[in-house]
Amino acid sequence: MNSLSLLCHATMKPTCRILNRCRNSAFFGFPRSATWLHGLTKTGNSSSFCVNFEQNCQYHSNPFRISGSGGVFDDARKASQVPSWSLGQSGIISRSYSTSIGTASRGVSVIASLASRFRNLSTSIETRVNDNNFEKIYVQGGINVKPLVERIDKDENIVGGEESRIEVGDGKKSESLNEATVVTSEREYSDIEKEAWRLLRDSVVTYCGNPVGTVAANDPGDKQLLNYDQVFIRDFVPSALAFLLKGEGEIVRNFLLHTLQLQSWEKTVDCYSPGQGLMPASFKVRTVPLDGNKTEEVLDPDFGESAIGRVAPVDSGLWWIILLRAYGKITGDYGLQERVDVQTGLKMILNLCLTDGFDMFPSLLVTDGSCMIDRRMGIHGHPLEIQALFYSALRCSREMLAVNDGSKNLVRAINNRLSALSFHIREYYWVDMKKMNEIYRYKTEEYSTEATNKFNIYPDQIPLWLMDWIPEEGGYFIGNLQPAHMDFRFFTLGNLWSIVSSLGTPKQNDAVLNLIDAKWDDLVGHMPLKISYPALEFEEWRIITGSDPKNTPWSYHNGGSWPTLLWQFTLACIKMGRIELAQKAAALAEKRLRSDRWPEYYDTRTGKFIGKQARLYQTWTIAGFLTTKMLLENPEKAALLFWDEDYELLEICVCALSKSGRKKCSRGAAKSQILV
Repeated sequence: MNSLSLLCHATMKPTCRILNRCRNSAFFGFPRSATWLHGLTKTGNSSSFCVNFEQNCQYHSNPFRISGSGGVFDDARKASQVPSWSLGQSGIISRSYSTSIGTASRGVSVIASLASRFRNLSTSIETRVNDNNFEKIYVQGGINVKPLVERIDKDENIVGGEESRIEVGDGKKSESLNEATVVTSEREYSDIEKEAWRLLRDSVVTYCGNPVGTVAANDPGDKQLLNYDQVFIRDFVPSALAFLLKGEGEIVRNFLLHTLQLQSWEKTVDCYSPGQGLMPASFKVRTVPLDGNKTEEVLDPDFGESAIGRVAPVDSGLWWIILLRAYGKITGDYGLQERVDVQTGLKMILNLCLTDGFDMFPSLLVTDGSCMIDRRMGIHGHPLEIQALFYSALRCSREMLAVNDGSKNLVRAINNRLSALSFHIREYYWVDMKKMNEIYRYKTEEYSTEATNKFNIYPDQIPLWLMDWIPEEGGYFIGNLQPAHMDFRFFTLGNLWSIVSSLGTPKQNDAVLNLIDAKWDDLVGHMPLKISYPALEFEEWRIITGSDPKNTPWSYHNGGSWPTLLWQFTLACIKMGRIELAQKAAALAEKRLRSDRWPEYYDTRTGKFIGKQARLYQTWTIAGFLTTKMLLENPEKAALLFWDEDYELLEICVCALSKSGRKKCSRGAAKSQILV
């Protein structure tokens, strides 16, 4: 083993580098694989290897300055070996261990029965200012204060338990990852699948010879790349699942760790910096010239400071958490999520989401354009997509967080937020024929804790199209809810993730698929699936979108059809036992995607035409199709990616009946809708 010592100082500016000898090093425990470099012919990947073998691979982020030979050591090798961080002071970590990532027993896990004991009315963690153990895991004092590692003299959790130095292994990939389950059968791939895999591999981006993600689009005819040549967190998720389901976990592991490092980058827009824990929307690998005809590769992240509209990507951190869980579930490499740096990044994201504010609701308040719909579309407030991803991320975190004195308040906050959020969405976002008739007869201006119309919704808000459109046996979750405002548009991604995460009750989840089936021509048409329905038109389009020429009616985010939603639809259908709907949608997509050159989205009311500004060879269209095919071939693997109803959460009541004067307990109301 190679020895390594880590020394870090709080007062240094964030110009520390990770120094990695690109000639013979391994990255995060993985040796370079030549298969990843095969076929990388796109312009953005021309420098797959470091040109000069003596160059340095640099992060413009925070971590540590590491000296030594062999491989990269990133903050900590494994969370269960290093118990905590010490912030605001200099320190040295010195210890040795040897371990295997894929052991049968996980070091620590969140136990639901333990979590349910923590009952407190607050769903925020920010007020626990006196909890020193908890504070150790966070970066305090502003963006220039960087995480430090304290000296650890003894830790019973370290494998072996003896005192010595931290050592980095020889860089061999763990046996468990080599044996990651390959879900594809031995059958011969069809021509469309062969092309899709070739295109997906061609989109791979490397950093110092290691795969770290896939570009958003790889259209050879595109003369204006904008940011489509970058690696987006949300866009990479279907690519990651395709690779994971095929048994190739290296690129996903690298992606998770690299984006984690970028989380601590200093981000500023007009002299203002967002909160700690924000994940970038995307990043790009750039080659920077050095003296002496040398070059180095650097990661250049975008946190929204370059995005159209300058909107922070709220969903990036949520997708990162969801992907982290999926990686562990599929590969069995739970050691990654137990690492101290990963646990720290996870808690920073949760801290950002669970911070106290002025809001009266458990849903997240966000601006327009902060998710997949990243342009002005009238979704500011509490959009369903963010709430469904937030709920999914909380359920992921509940499974992955290490339970200790420093995390017990966070576990309590997660459980309480899950309980409150599930009731809020199930009770107030749901519409079907029965609920519509109830809203139609609402009384307004009610001033009482016992009010029926709690949000003062005016019945005249119900759009005329909805009265005739909603089927007798179906229903859905509305797009947004605020005081005196209900957005009755159907947003596909939010409804699908409400099913996948069990944010909705089993009865509601089944009704959503009933609605999609009943309104197939509207929501699927010639190409699955509509991102939203119906489109904003005429004066409504001009007021809400600001006359956006890209979001014209039935195009792009305004009623366009997005093939990447197919894999999420498939996941929801498999969960609810409606696999025939997913097969029907996949067959539609398979007829056109290859001949249409894998477009980003489709236009018109039925999705008949390729989008007027759609990029071709869009990576998440390609990856979404492949993931769909693998899930349909092996539906039992879908169980690794969705959640069933958590009955224990229904036992957690945060409403304090005796004090609030509420007549109906949230848990009782939720229980009443569960199908046995």
